[in-house]
Amino acid sequence: MIAAAGLLVYAGLLLAGAPLLARAGWPDRAPRLAIAAWLAQAYSAVASVALAGLALLVPTERLSGLLARLLMVCGMALREKYAHPGGPALAAAGGVLAAIVAARLAWCAVATLAATARTGRRHRLRLRLAGRPDERLGAIVIDHNEPAAYCMPGARRPVVLTTAALRLLDETQLAAVLAHERAHQAGRHHLLVALAAIPAAAFPLVPAFTDARDEVARLAELAADDVAAARSPRLAVAEALLALGSAPAVAWALGAGGSTAAERVRRLIAAPDPLSRTASTAGGLTVAALSALPLILLAAPACCVFGVGYL
Repeated sequence: MIAAAGLLVYAGLLLAGAPLLARAGWPDRAPRLAIAAWLAQAYSAVASVALAGLALLVPTERLSGLLARLLMVCGMALREKYAHPGGPALAAAGGVLAAIVAARLAWCAVATLAATARTGRRHRLRLRLAGRPDERLGAIVIDHNEPAAYCMPGARRPVVLTTAALRLLDETQLAAVLAHERAHQAGRHHLLVALAAIPAAAFPLVPAFTDARDEVARLAELAADDVAAARSPRLAVAEALLALGSAPAVAWALGAGGSTAAERVRRLIAAPDPLSRTASTAGGLTVAALSALPLILLAAPACCVFGVGYL
């Protein structure tokens, strides 16, 4: 019972702490670490609820006398640690809770990834018909009167530019945009954004999951901006973002423009200092702890039995 209660309390703390992470200033200085933190927060909360249900499944009946004495002693010790006063009814409720959470998450994961794949295939077919490869840029160019730049999921998928964007951007700005889009591909940002969207789709009434989805999408753009700014002048990156700021968003793609362009321009001009190596290391260890703690809470009573009882 203690393990299940601890897991549920931990899940509640993670969900309640999401607004604090959303208001913190450090994520803009370390967007990749912040993406990991948001994903760890969302999936650790889901895992904690599912594991709490599993913890309630530990049987409360006595073990069969036909088992070897050692197994009987170990089983009874574990039963004592995990037992709860609710009996079979609470155990059944825990099993249903774990099954619902796992099934809902799996269903939304398959549905989200399948829908994205279908949309991507249709768009790639249209690109074959309407676009033309530009070997110099390593991109697909399409005729359109709106300036836009975006990339397809996958390291080998093309970057797409409109003719309006090519007319609007100078060589330095164009190089910055291409670096931005390729940073999305190299960082597997499409996959990270999709992973953040799955809990939000599975449990849309939980604000923390919606915040995680929105923040991961925003932080992915900041991470790509940082790569572009490392390869091109920051001012050129900012100017390119302003030029593409009115570009229509492609729901399943990541692009240099979009609704967050103005905020990102201010960040590029301000040039905030990145986190120190010490702070980044501490943040990475914290994210790892967030991810591992549900399993630790579930296994702690068993570890107590085998660690204390047999050492």
